Amino acid sequence: MNNFTFNVGTDIRFGKDRLGELAPVLTDFGKTILLVYGGGSIKKNGLYDRVLKELSDFHIIELAGVEPNPRIETVAKGAKLCAENKVDAILAVGGGSTIDCAKAVAAVYGSPKEEPWAVIEKRNYDGPALPIVTILTLAATGSEMNRGAVITNWQTNQKLGMGGKNLLPKVSFLDPQNTYSVGKYQTAAGSADIMSHLFENYFNNTPATDVQDGISEGLMRTVTKNCPIALKTPTDYDARANLMWASTLALNGLTGNGKGGAWSCHAMEHELSAFYDITHGIGLAILTPRWMHHVLNEENAPKFAQYGRNVWGITETVPMMAARMAIQKTYDYFKACGIPMTLPEVGIEDDSKFEEMAKQAVAYSAIATDAFVPLQVEDVVKIYQASMTEQSYL
Repeated sequence: MNNFTFNVGTDIRFGKDRLGELAPVLTDFGKTILLVYGGGSIKKNGLYDRVLKELSDFHIIELAGVEPNPRIETVAKGAKLCAENKVDAILAVGGGSTIDCAKAVAAVYGSPKEEPWAVIEKRNYDGPALPIVTILTLAATGSEMNRGAVITNWQTNQKLGMGGKNLLPKVSFLDPQNTYSVGKYQTAAGSADIMSHLFENYFNNTPATDVQDGISEGLMRTVTKNCPIALKTPTDYDARANLMWASTLALNGLTGNGKGGAWSCHAMEHELSAFYDITHGIGLAILTPRWMHHVLNEENAPKFAQYGRNVWGITETVPMMAARMAIQKTYDYFKACGIPMTLPEVGIEDDSKFEEMAKQAVAYSAIATDAFVPLQVEDVVKIYQASMTEQSYL
């Protein structure tokens, strides 16, 4: 296990009906608030009205319409609103995209002399930032308790991760009831995103990380148990609560600190989203089994077998066979959740852009040198190509 520092100071307010605490929380920062939200679902489910009622004594400026893959133009618009209105804090109400956008707004606002995309391109932001408070409505990214964000530049087909110590939300409200209205497709996509965060940290070459791996396996079992329940019964509080808390813990540093390496599937999926604007979690679900199969070898088969035993209850004793069974279980699970498992099903009909996408995936990450199994451009292309058709791994 590597040296690490673990200090995640987000004040989590988890549970039912805690919006009465929102006004006192925001008062600590000021009375002028930028309210950031997405496509309007919070208006349909009544959360928007409840928030405004709690904040009736505040001056609210709205940044609405944040995209599922938040765009730099929206970030720039938000930063401009902050400057024009002398905003004291940002309140993000939504899922990971909304919270990511809020973080980027805080960073761009804190860098008035730089072009917005230049702030994102630096990847590591160490400047000042407005305080961020979140109300989570989708279990997926864990953005409510981490310092990272992912922003898209559609003009250049770039989707880049960035982050900084001052972008950690100060307070996050996690009420599972706010996810009741999330549809089956987005619930499944969010669960795939959680699983991918766990996979990216779990399949790693850093030795002696039993604690991190054990926590990851437990969270994976939690997701695979509770996602089908939430899909069948959207208002099952316990299922929604377990998914929400698993999402938060999957990417707050708990399972990744003490490890090195690079994330492979996220690097590849960011290119899918940047070129085709598909749902992030869906892209991850499609790519993950193909990546697993592509990198599987005699040396790492025991790790995949461990995953199969401890998450899926596989009893096969031959590591390579157990590994293949685990990959098949992963594929079958995503498919059973209603996730389209080929690229043509999400509108990617040909491979004409795969080479360009693969080059960017390698260029914008360390997957060629630091990944669980290093990936070159030709490897990424093969994984994209394998994602074009149905697959079997047994």
